[in-house]
Amino acid sequence: MTTATTSSPPPAVRPYESYVYAYPHKTAYRPLPDRPALRELWAAEPKSALSLYLHIPFCEVRCGFCNLFTRIGAPEELTTRYLDALDRQAVAVRDALGDDGPVRFAAAAFGGGTPTFLTAGELERLCDMAEKRMGADLLAVPLSVETSPSTATADRLAVLADRGTTRISIGVQSFVDQEARAAVRPQRRAEVEAALARIRDARTPVLNIDLIYGIDGQTERTWLTSLNAALAWRPEELYLYPLYVRPLTGLHRLGAGSGPEAKALEQAAWDEQRLRLYAVGRDHLLAHGYEQVSMRMFRRADAPREGPEDYACQTDGMIGLGCGARSYTAALHYSFDYAVDMREIRSIIDRFTATEDFSRAEVGRYVDAAEARRRHLLQSLLQAAGLPVDDYRARFGTDPREDFPAELERFADRGWLDQGAPEGLLRLSPLGLAYSDALGPALFSPGVRAAMAAYERK
Repeated sequence: MTTATTSSPPPAVRPYESYVYAYPHKTAYRPLPDRPALRELWAAEPKSALSLYLHIPFCEVRCGFCNLFTRIGAPEELTTRYLDALDRQAVAVRDALGDDGPVRFAAAAFGGGTPTFLTAGELERLCDMAEKRMGADLLAVPLSVETSPSTATADRLAVLADRGTTRISIGVQSFVDQEARAAVRPQRRAEVEAALARIRDARTPVLNIDLIYGIDGQTERTWLTSLNAALAWRPEELYLYPLYVRPLTGLHRLGAGSGPEAKALEQAAWDEQRLRLYAVGRDHLLAHGYEQVSMRMFRRADAPREGPEDYACQTDGMIGLGCGARSYTAALHYSFDYAVDMREIRSIIDRFTATEDFSRAEVGRYVDAAEARRRHLLQSLLQAAGLPVDDYRARFGTDPREDFPAELERFADRGWLDQGAPEGLLRLSPLGLAYSDALGPALFSPGVRAAMAAYERK
C-alpha cells in the first residue's frame, strides 16, 4: 500500500458521512408483520460455516461518542435475568437450525457493550451457551472478545484464555488523559497500560487496540503520542476510528465537537483535521510494519490470522444472540428493536429479559438479489484488497461494472479507484480508502436510504 498523501476531491464530497459496519443499517429495519418462524427462515440455508455473535449490552460507563446499544451498569439480578433470557434464546435458535444436516460454526465473537462487564463466572456461563447450547467449538474456531481497561481483570481474562479466545479487542481511544476526558471517557493512562499488561500476560494470540482521531484539542503530536504508546505493546491489530458526534450521544448533548448541525466552516475544519490525522496515523503504522486492511483496520505484517477479517460478519449465515445482535440469512436480516437513548435501551432490555418465546424474527429487513449484489460490492470494495471481479461473477453471474456503472464511474472520476490495479480487480486508491465513509453510503440503495431517513430516533 502506497503512503501517498491524501489530496482533495471535489469540495462537495464530505469524507465522513457514515461508518458502514452493516448493510442494510439497522435503522432500515422495521417490525416484521409476518413474524416468520426461525425454523422456516433457516430451513434451506447452508449451515456448515456459520458465524456466532453473542451480545452483552452493559458497560461500566458510556463514552461521549458511543451510540451502541448498551446501558450503564446493571445490578447483579439484571445480568442474571439477561443471561437467563440469552440461554432461552440459544435453545430456541439451535432448535430452529434443525438436525437435518451438519450445523457448524466457523467463527465466534462476544461483543457489546462490554462482554467483560460480566464476572468471571458469568463469562463461563456465556461460553457454555456458545458451546453446549449452540454447539460451537470455541477451542477450535477463532473467538474474538471485546473488553475495556477497567474490566480487563486477570480472572476474566483467564476464563477467556482457557475457553479458547484468540483475539482480545480493547477500546483505548486515546493514551492522552486530557483527550480521554474530552471524549467523555473517564480513564487514566496508567489504568490503560495496566490492562494491556494483563492482556499480554494472558497470552491471547491477537491483541487489537482501538484508537480515535478527531477529538477536540487533538493535534498531530498528541495523536502520535497515542500511536506510539499503542505500538509499544506490539499489537497484532490496530483500528483507527474517526470521531463522530451522533444524535442522542453524550457529546451531542454537550454540544462538543462538530456534529451534523454545525456550521459549514466548522464542519469543513473538522473534516480536514480528521483527514490529516488519518493520513498521519496510516503512514505511521505503514512505516512500523503494519499492513492496511481497510480504512480503519491495520494488521502487523507478521501477525497470525487468528480472527475474522474486517466486515467478515457481513457474509450470509450469521447467528446473533442477545437484544442488540443481528442475524443474517440470505433473504432476511433480523434483530430486535434498536435505540440509542438510555431510557429506550433499558426498556428494550427489560422486554428481552421477559421474553419466553424466541422462535420468531421480530424486526428486520428482507434482502433481495439486487441488495445482495450491492452489499457484496460494498463490503468487498471497502477492503484494501479489493474485489476480484471473477468472485463476484461466480456468485451472481454478472459483472459489477455492468450492475453498478454509474457508481463506479463516479468513484473513478473522484480518484477513488486504483487505476493501476491488476486486470480483473476493483480496488480503492489511497484516496478512496481515506474516503471510505463517503463511498460506502454512496452505494446505499434508494429503498434503504428512504427507510433510514424515515427512522424515528429513540
